[in-house]
This record gives sequence, C-alpha cells and structure tokens, in this order.
Amino acid sequence: MKTFIPMLLILSLALTACGNKTTTNKGTADGGATEGKQKLKIGMVTDLGSINDKSFNQSAWEALQKLNTDFGYDVKYLEPKSDGEVMPNLLTFVKGNYDLTWATAATLADAVTQLANENPNAKFGIVDSDIVVPNVAAISFKEQEGSFLVGVIAGLTTKTNKIGFIGGMEIPVIKRFEAGFREGIKAVNPEAKLIVNYAGVFNRVDVGKSAAATIYNEGADIIFHAAGLTGNGAFNEAKERKANGENVWVIGVDKDQSLTFGDDITLTSMIKKVDEAVYQVSKDLADGKFPGGKVTTMGLKENGVDIAPTSAKNVAPEVLEKVEEYRQKIISGEIVIPAE
Repeated sequence: MKTFIPMLLILSLALTACGNKTTTNKGTADGGATEGKQKLKIGMVTDLGSINDKSFNQSAWEALQKLNTDFGYDVKYLEPKSDGEVMPNLLTFVKGNYDLTWATAATLADAVTQLANENPNAKFGIVDSDIVVPNVAAISFKEQEGSFLVGVIAGLTTKTNKIGFIGGMEIPVIKRFEAGFREGIKAVNPEAKLIVNYAGVFNRVDVGKSAAATIYNEGADIIFHAAGLTGNGAFNEAKERKANGENVWVIGVDKDQSLTFGDDITLTSMIKKVDEAVYQVSKDLADGKFPGGKVTTMGLKENGVDIAPTSAKNVAPEVLEKVEEYRQKIISGEIVIPAE
C-alpha cells in the first residue's frame, strides 16, 4: 500500500504528458482575465519540424499558450511528419469548427490558400507568407533587417575573416536572412568571406551538425543559422569544438537561443517576434478586428525583429554602438536592406 498511490499518480501524470497537446484553461471562481471575453478555439499546424524546435514553431506555440493563460482560449497543435499530413492536419481544425487555424511556415502557404478558398467561413493565420486571401491573416517579417544587424556583429567580431550561414531551405524567407546577413558583414568588413550552406530541411539536427562541421573546417569561426530544428546541430557542433579549445560561435535565430544553448557558444541571436505577432492577431479576432485579406509586415521600425537583449554578454560595447548606428539608419529609411 505504501507504493500504490505514488505509482498511480506517476501513471496518471505520464498519460497526461503523452496525450496533452491541448491546453484548456477553465478559469477561476473570480473569472480573472477571462471574465467577459470570447473564449476562442485556436489550432496550429507546424511545418515539418518539431513544436520544441527552440525556434519559430515553439515561439508560435508559446503565444497560444499565453492566450490560454490570459483569456482561457482552447489551443491545440498538430505536427505533420510529411507533406502528405499537412492538409489533413489543417482540415482537422477546420472540421472541428476552430475559430482560427494557424500555419507556422511559408511552406504551408499553398495548403492554406486552397483550404481558405474552399472554406470561406473558416479563418486562418499564416507566418512568413504574403498570400492575400479574404479569410487569411498573413504575417511577414523583414528578416533581412535583423540579419543585417547580426551581420554587423559577425563582421566586427570574427578573428578569421571567414563566417558561415546555414539555411534550412532555399526559399524566399530564408534568402532574406542570408541577404541581410551578407550585407551587414560587407558594410563593416568587406574583406570577410561568407560561406553558405543550405541544409535542405528544417527538421534534421544531424544535418545541421554536419553542415556546421563543414563550415568550421573551412576556417569560419562564426555561423549564423536560419534553419529551425536543423540549426540546433550547429550549436551541438560548436559546443564540442569549444570543449576542444576552438574559439567558435553560433548566432541563433527567432528566439534568444543563448537561453537554451548557453552564453559560451551563442554570440547573439536574431530575434523574430513570431510570438507577439501570433498573439496579437489571435486577440484581434476575439476583439472583432481580424485582419483577413491583409499582410502585416514587421521589421525594425515595427519592433518585429531585433538582436537578443542578452547580446552585451559576448558582443563588445563598441560593436553594439555600431549596431545601434545602423539600426537608426534602417528605421529612418536612410539605408534599405535588400531582400535577396
């Protein structure tokens, strides 16, 4: 009898952890933040990655979890493991009469466009896309602007004058990362060489690790990745090399990845505020202001991209001063960063 209750509790918690992709906040006796609010059902379909990618999928899901906490929304995610699962996953939420269905990547744009046209009463949101459909709220970012700033950091920090970039797939959104990074390096260190490697996937840590090893072996001491879960492999490779005495760095993406991988290998991160955008559009729907048929574009001026707030831990003060100088030039329109 001494072990029966603890074992029953452990079994219960394990079953809950395995099956809980839905978060429901029933509220409290006094109503709290949910009092008088419309409680929406919001679904989210990731790209072919993981909800725990430490990057854009996780950022979007954290936004929905915050909506659950703040307003009691019912939120759920699905993770397609192949292209063939994308449409069925999206349809699950449409047929389930969810108020809003999010798609977290540009690679889902065709599926969202088709379903939105076939289901005009359903509402969709999509990240990293500029599709214009009446019942779709599209969010696009000026990744090239934030990437320019971390390019400035890389260009002024490198000791070898060789810098790497790992992209997930060679698609417009990732090309914007590469273009901005390249221009930032060139602006402050035109002698530096940029080594580019496209992994071809967003969900293979091993491929990212191999790509990073190749770039480091070519003499680069800093790698910027825009590769989702694949990019986590760059951190794994850097950690091993750091342990062997090599002075190498990774620049993270989307979130402040130093919080996950540590300050010893994370030089800085290019923050892309997917979480804030998803949160705001979802809340706008509840407030009767859903921006369907519109593309919301967020850059430095709109506070949609930036460098990590922890950058001062590893980036020299004079480098951060140069970053601020360029930030103001971009915001004012004095310089325009190319998208390709």
